[in-house]
Amino acid sequence: MSQSSAAPAIAHNKPPEILSLIGDTPLVEATQFETGPCRLFLKLENQNPGGSIKDRIALSMIEAAETDGKLEPGGTVIEATAGNTGLGLALVAGAKGYRVLLVIPDKMSQEKISHVRALGAEVRITRSDVTRGHPEYYQDVAARLAEQIPGSFYVNQFGNPANPLAHERTTGPEIWEQMRHDVDAVVVGVGSGGTLTGLGRFFNRVKPRRGIEMVLADPTGSILYEYVKTGQLVKSGSWAVEGIGEDFIPEIADMSLVTEAFEIDDAESFAAARELLRKEGIFGGSSTGTLLAGALRYCREQTKPKRVVTLVPDTGNKYLSKMYNNFWMAEQGFIHRTPHGDLSDLISHRYEAGEVITVGPDDSLLTAFKRMRDSDVSQLPVVDKSGRAIGLIDESDLLVKVHGEPSHFNDPVSKAMTDQLETLPPDAKITDLLGVFDRGRVAIVMDDNKFLGLITRTDWLSYLRLHMPKSSTPPEREFV
Repeated sequence: MSQSSAAPAIAHNKPPEILSLIGDTPLVEATQFETGPCRLFLKLENQNPGGSIKDRIALSMIEAAETDGKLEPGGTVIEATAGNTGLGLALVAGAKGYRVLLVIPDKMSQEKISHVRALGAEVRITRSDVTRGHPEYYQDVAARLAEQIPGSFYVNQFGNPANPLAHERTTGPEIWEQMRHDVDAVVVGVGSGGTLTGLGRFFNRVKPRRGIEMVLADPTGSILYEYVKTGQLVKSGSWAVEGIGEDFIPEIADMSLVTEAFEIDDAESFAAARELLRKEGIFGGSSTGTLLAGALRYCREQTKPKRVVTLVPDTGNKYLSKMYNNFWMAEQGFIHRTPHGDLSDLISHRYEAGEVITVGPDDSLLTAFKRMRDSDVSQLPVVDKSGRAIGLIDESDLLVKVHGEPSHFNDPVSKAMTDQLETLPPDAKITDLLGVFDRGRVAIVMDDNKFLGLITRTDWLSYLRLHMPKSSTPPEREFV
């Protein structure tokens, strides 16, 4: 029976033990960074069962819906998300036995989609290139499904009061006790606004006289930094950091609580997160980098000692193919290689650096196929023992050889590879490269007999996109 046709599960009477592990996360001091006169502490929300701070609000919103009678046994939990909120809801609601239906914009990574499906959630893919008011906008689709499906509960994290309540009742008190009632500032980001509002309410209550500063760290491109500084709503730009930053003011976000704000660009965010892993051994996601960078800026601006807290909102294992992948970072322009001023600048994977997946002429076709599949590539250069590129083998070559007799997978690569190569020296002209592409080939760049790497159409497109004027880059936002 397919997942979509299965009968809704019946909610369990006894909550599963895993839900008791949400919250009570550790707090540690960052000792390997220059923090000026301040001490900086990190609340490790990546230690929650689902790997993020969103587990807290998922549990709070589901339990509130149960208490209010909005969610009953056999009901369906619906939300528009593919970020950590979706993962938290899939964990909590799924563990409680509810059907979970997530509406996911088509720009979301396959890793996150696979993760929520592995937790038992059903997924509806919708467009990410439309804005609110369009019938295929992800939040509008979710609201419409909630009206159509009997017994459903639309979570609506952006307007759900149980979202900030989770932080007012759990995250704030935990920080207060762990810091021994001595906190001067808390640095947060805003996605839905629950963390800012919940922590701000709690700290205003427990320390009303001197107060605790609520500092916003916001991605460049989001409208929130400018709103705090000027009170104006500006047009949003684009940013790659996930989970924080907005193109509107969320309903539950009390921006009046913010006392200071910092704008952090993607490059600084990713660099900070990677540095946190190297220096402190803490594996955080992209928003962690934004919050850490903002906290460091705040700390270094101070003239008196302060005790500052920020968060590690989620784990970095969701970003291994992005910010922790040097190739992705280089393609996006966040890591800059020394330019040579020739075709070698277009090579994304360089052979001499051990970045190229290759196969030898004596390796079997099965070995070639496995390397293509494992590396998600459709072709491999064939390199001999001296490091010289002598051929190229792609999926078509394999198929021609084995389609009539699968035992030919045991044949050597040399029997199926193409040895008529399109080679270019590094100083060749772009017109020479385009000529190779026009003939349906990839370019093998050789410096005399030294193999440097391949240039594909994708490499050329990535290079052009990287060098397009920023003013012509369309706005893009992440989803929480």
